[in-house]
Amino acid sequence: MHPRTLDWFTSYADSHRHPTNRLTHKVAIPAIVFHVVAMLAWIPLGATVGGLPVTGAWIGWVVTSVFWTLHLPRSGALLSLAVLPAALWGGLVDKPIVIAIAVVAWLIQLAGHVVWEKNSPAFLQNLLQALVGPLFFVAVLTGEWPRPAVASAVTGPEAA
Repeated sequence: MHPRTLDWFTSYADSHRHPTNRLTHKVAIPAIVFHVVAMLAWIPLGATVGGLPVTGAWIGWVVTSVFWTLHLPRSGALLSLAVLPAALWGGLVDKPIVIAIAVVAWLIQLAGHVVWEKNSPAFLQNLLQALVGPLFFVAVLTGEWPRPAVASAVTGPEAA
């Protein structure tokens, strides 16, 4: 794992220790990623590819995919593939539905931090954590995090 990624993951894990907060993130992070990508799809770029309009979601997907795969190739590639449908078709979802998803997801995220974790979201300390969070989530799902040598020190014995 790239040393910078290790630092980011360690910091992220440190601000997500409460099990209920971690549970809220399993719902909120995918919903937040979806709504951000879907909202970027509202920005037309004036071109089409294969009959699909090129939007800001495509640019966002490329940039984040490069970031994710450079820092953690396997989890980054899986995350990129998972987000691709939203980049291609997220703009087809009715705007009120996307806005409702955004509001609910952010309320869940906030509750996790205010009620259980009792700290602010990691991205308020470092904006890059907004990109790190989804990658961290997938790395946990794939078993790439926690690293065995640091698992108990960083995320607590229940995560090891």
